[in-house]
Amino acid sequence: MALSEQYLEEDLHPIDIVEHLAEHHDWDFDRIGDDQIAMAVEGQWRTYSITLAWSNYDETLRMVCSFEMEPPAERESELYELLNKMNDQCWAGAFTYWANQKLMVYRYGLVLTGGQTASPEQIDTMITAAVLSAERYYPAIQLVTWGNRDPEDAMQVAIAEAYGRA
Repeated sequence: MALSEQYLEEDLHPIDIVEHLAEHHDWDFDRIGDDQIAMAVEGQWRTYSITLAWSNYDETLRMVCSFEMEPPAERESELYELLNKMNDQCWAGAFTYWANQKLMVYRYGLVLTGGQTASPEQIDTMITAAVLSAERYYPAIQLVTWGNRDPEDAMQVAIAEAYGRA
C-alpha cells in the first residue's frame, strides 16, 4: 500500500502527515506544536535531528536536518569552501554551517501555495533526501575539518561511485 492511500479521504495538516510518517518509520519524535515537529533519524554516520515546520504565512513546509559539529577555527574557511562545492551538487536543499549553534544544517522548503497539499510520499522523500545528503557528505566534512584535507580532494569521497555490495 502506498503511503498516501490511507490519506485519500482526509485533508490532513502537513505536520500531521509527518507525525504519521514518524510513527510508520518508528522514529523518535516530539510534536512541538500544531505547526512543528522534531524527530531523531538514525543514519549510518550519526543520528540526525530533523525539524519540520509549517508556515501559513508563505504556505511552506520547512525542513531542517542538523547534526552537531565544532570544527577547529583554523579550518572554517576550508569548511565553507567545501560547503560551496557540496551545494553545487545539491539540486534540492542546501547545506550551511550555523557557527553560533555549532550545527551543520541541511535546509529545504516545500512551497505549497494556492491551497496545495503535500503527499506523504513528497514529505517522506524530503526527509529521506536530507538524511541521504547528510550521509553522503559527512565523510568529506570530517576529512576537511579533522583530516586537514583539501576540499577538492574530500569531495572525491562524496562523489565517488560505489561498485559492488558489501
